[in-house]
Amino acid sequence: MSAPVRTGLFIGGKERHTADQMPIADPAKPGRIVGHAAAAGAEDVHDAVAAAKAAYPGWSELGVRQRAERMLAALAGIAESRDDDAAILSQENGKIRMESWVDSLVLELRWKLALSLVEEVDASKVLPPIPGAIPVRSTVAYQPLGVVSIIVPFNWPIAILGASLPHALLAGNTVIVKPPLTAPLATTRVVERIARQLPPGVLNVVTGPDVNMSPLIRNPDVAKVCFTGSVAGGKKIMELASASLTRVTLELGGNDAAVVLADALLDDTHLDRLFAAIYDTTGQICMNAKRLFVHRSRVDEVVKGLAARLQRVTLGYGLDQSTTMGPLHSVAQKVFVESLIREAKESGATVLEFGELPAGEMAGGNFVRPAIVVNPELNLRVVTEEQFGPVIPVIPFETEAQAIRMANDTWAGLAGSVWTADPHAANRVGSQLVCGYVWVNDHGATRLDLRAPFGGMKASGMGREQGIEGVRAFQDTRSIAHLDATALASMAH
Repeated sequence: MSAPVRTGLFIGGKERHTADQMPIADPAKPGRIVGHAAAAGAEDVHDAVAAAKAAYPGWSELGVRQRAERMLAALAGIAESRDDDAAILSQENGKIRMESWVDSLVLELRWKLALSLVEEVDASKVLPPIPGAIPVRSTVAYQPLGVVSIIVPFNWPIAILGASLPHALLAGNTVIVKPPLTAPLATTRVVERIARQLPPGVLNVVTGPDVNMSPLIRNPDVAKVCFTGSVAGGKKIMELASASLTRVTLELGGNDAAVVLADALLDDTHLDRLFAAIYDTTGQICMNAKRLFVHRSRVDEVVKGLAARLQRVTLGYGLDQSTTMGPLHSVAQKVFVESLIREAKESGATVLEFGELPAGEMAGGNFVRPAIVVNPELNLRVVTEEQFGPVIPVIPFETEAQAIRMANDTWAGLAGSVWTADPHAANRVGSQLVCGYVWVNDHGATRLDLRAPFGGMKASGMGREQGIEGVRAFQDTRSIAHLDATALASMAH
C-alpha cells in the first residue's frame, strides 16, 4: 500500500479524530511519510481511561465463558486485512513484509491460546481445616484488577499485544492500548477492528506524543500498566506508576547469551536457527541472541557458517521481494550500532561486515551492514550493551564453567540458549543461566513456546506474560475464610 494511511483514536466504541496529527516516517526512504496518526492530548487519554472504567462493571460481571465467546467473535475476520496491515507495518517499521505478516498472525495464535485457558481463569481452591488449628476452611479465588494500560514497542507491536491483551480481557479487565509512537498505524488498525466487535469501552486505542500519555499510568483509575520496551523506558514507567502505586509488568531489553558447547550440532538446520536468532528483524528483537559464547574448538566453524549466510543477505526495502534485511527503525539506533562496530574495529577485534548499502531513494536510509565481531574484549560495548542491531560478538571459551560465568556477567536476564548434542549438558548449563527463558538448540522470538510464561530477570523486567501465569498477572487473589462447623463441634468435645 503506497497511499498515506490515517488513523484516529478509538475511545468508548467511537473513532475520534484530533486536530494534531503525527507524521509517520519511512525508515528506509528519507523524507517519505507513510501516513499520519492521531495525536491525543491528555484530555483524550483521560477520556479513554473513563470509558474503560465505565465499561468495566459490565465486562467483569460476564462469566468467563461469555467473555471468551465475545473475544473469539471479535477476532473473526482479522486475517482478511492481514496483507494490507503487513504492508503498512513494513513501511512504518522497516522490517521485511514476511515478518510484518507474521506479526499479525502471532496475535491471532496467542489470542486463541489465551481462550483455551478459559477453564483455569476462575478456578478456585479450597484449603480444608487443619486438625488442632483454627477451624477454618478457606477458599482462594481470583478477580480482575480493573482498567489496564498496555504499551507496546515498534519492533513486533501486534504480536507483542497478543502476549497480554487477550489475557487481560479474558480475566475481566478493560483495556487501553497505546501503539508505538513511531510506528502506530498498523497496530491501531488491527486493535480498532477488534474493539468494534466488543462492548463500547472494553478496548480503547490512543496514539500520541509521550508527554501526553502519563494518564495511562498516573490516573488513579488505572490498576495496572503492562509495558514492553527499553530498560530506560521501564524505569520511567515504574517511576510514574509509583505515584499511585499502580502495578506494573515490565518486559524490557535483553543481552541474551547463546552458549555453543564443544559437542554442538552445527549442521545447516542448526546454523540457520542460530543465524535467525541473531539477525531476524535486523537484530531488533529483545530476545534475539546478543552475545555468542562458543567453545574455542568450534569458533571457526560458527563464524564460517554465519558468514556464509550473511553473504546472501540483501539489504533493501521491506516490501521488495528480493530484500532479506531491512533498515534499522530509527536514525539514533543506526548511529548507535555504527558506533559499536567502529569501537570494535578500533580495539583491534576482527570485524567482518557483509552486504551492500542501498542507493537511490534509499541512500541515507537507516541501513547498517550486518557484522560479526570475533573475539572482542569483554569490556567493549558490543558485548556489554544491547546492540539492537545486526551485529554479534563471538566470544571463545575453554570450560563450561567459564562460559556460564561470562553469560551471567551482565545486567540483563531475559533469555538465553544452550547448543549441545547432550541433553544432560543442556539441562546442566541451562539451569545455571540467570534468565527467564532458555532454549536448547534453538533461540529467538519465532521459536517461542506461546503457551509458556515469558519474562525477564534482573534489569530485563518483572512479571510474566503468556499462559495461565499471564492471566494471573491481570488478577487479584482473594481468600474467603469460613469457620467450619464440623471442626468447631469436634473441638468442643
